[in-house]
Amino acid sequence: MSRQVRRLAVVLGILCGALLINLTWIQVLHADVYRSRSGNTRLILEEYDRARGPILVGRAQVARSIPTNDSLKYVRAYDPGAAYASVTGFYSLVYGATGLERTENDVLAGSDPRFLVDRVQQLFAGTQPRGGGIVTTLNAAAQEAAWNALAGRKGAVVAINPSTGAIVALVSSPSFDPNVLSSHSPDAIRAAYSVLESNPDNPLLNRPLAVTYPPGSTFKLVTAAAALESGRFTPTTVIPGPAEYQLPNSTKKLKNWSGQPCGPGGKVTLEEALAVSCNTAFAWLGNELGAEALRAQAEKFGFNSSFQVPMNAATSRFPLNPDAAQTAQSAIGQFDVRATALQMAMVGAAIANGGITMNPYLVDQILAPDLSVLKQTQPSQFRQAMSAQHAADEIAMMVNVVSNGTGSNAQIVGVSVGGKTGTAQTGNATRPHAWFVGVAPAEAPQIAVAVVLENGGGAPEISGNKLAAPIARAVMEAVLGR
Repeated sequence: MSRQVRRLAVVLGILCGALLINLTWIQVLHADVYRSRSGNTRLILEEYDRARGPILVGRAQVARSIPTNDSLKYVRAYDPGAAYASVTGFYSLVYGATGLERTENDVLAGSDPRFLVDRVQQLFAGTQPRGGGIVTTLNAAAQEAAWNALAGRKGAVVAINPSTGAIVALVSSPSFDPNVLSSHSPDAIRAAYSVLESNPDNPLLNRPLAVTYPPGSTFKLVTAAAALESGRFTPTTVIPGPAEYQLPNSTKKLKNWSGQPCGPGGKVTLEEALAVSCNTAFAWLGNELGAEALRAQAEKFGFNSSFQVPMNAATSRFPLNPDAAQTAQSAIGQFDVRATALQMAMVGAAIANGGITMNPYLVDQILAPDLSVLKQTQPSQFRQAMSAQHAADEIAMMVNVVSNGTGSNAQIVGVSVGGKTGTAQTGNATRPHAWFVGVAPAEAPQIAVAVVLENGGGAPEISGNKLAAPIARAVMEAVLGR
């Protein structure tokens, strides 16, 4: 009998020990993880007792807290709302937070450890604790130009300052009004969220960061960079550009969009091949360079790496082991090549920045509760994508695309603009995506922008020049003050 009691005591002891270990694991070691988890209603209710800090674009508050007369002392307000929703996200009593409201929650809620002294001072002064502020890198004119130019069509726009990596525009369309999801009525919030979630156009999706698309011919910028970096090709090198290219070890042939050779006798210079977006020339070039060279070049621009801006961006990818036929297709941005709008803006920005890829970022400054500057973001280099000379060569090639090639709708009077169009097949029954990547002014670039319109935005005729280039032009004009 005593043996059974001892065994039972041992089992109970083990169970008690396991319980204590589990409680310590949850309440001590992982307390911050569970506390900060999105949807923690208890934490949110605590945070509603103090004024949440603002999210700013320049000096304008695009997200702020307004006092109320109900049990929740403050309500979050967004102005202009939908145009900035991909950046601010929402702060919801029911669904937690998204966007900067989530990633910068500790600052905005005033719970950041760096605010400890400030909170103690507020306690002794008898004042209400309040949150700190976030100053974004956005340019209001660029953001609004992108939003207006998209005009509700499905797509994304990302614009970057090439020399710093600062994101000056980040727009997703269609979007949503975060004010509706940030009210104090749980029933109204759930009803609004249900409508948004059931919308086939998926307005809650952060397209610039979360969606990877086949980049189509805009990826030829990467292939051209690999060609220049190889030392075997210059902008004036003559390469094959026939009407059709026989894919190696395949019965299929790749054709040009025009159905014609890209130059006399099926020959064309590298510069002209980019200007007319010659599929056969770049397919041939891809196989001459090889998949490893293409992948290495793509990775120097950011492919196959993850970025936090601070929201997580989906990883753009170049396929791992493509065969020769797949390599040819990859060289023109098809097969399994996928890129976010952020990634293609980074490609344009790196070429415009003397070949240096910068880490993209969206938060310029973190402000203390008294709105003094607590932290200033310092730009950082990701990788050297190409030499300065080759980058200058490619910028000149991109200018030729806009001046004399497929990117004419990106032209700005009095400004030298470089760019690349793209019409990306989706590989299924849906319509192609329309792309454009642009930089301006070419001699001293201040902006790189990428535009993608999903399935051509519903237009009857799909081309990057017709649909995406005018949007990019509007954003570049806004940044340049044209």
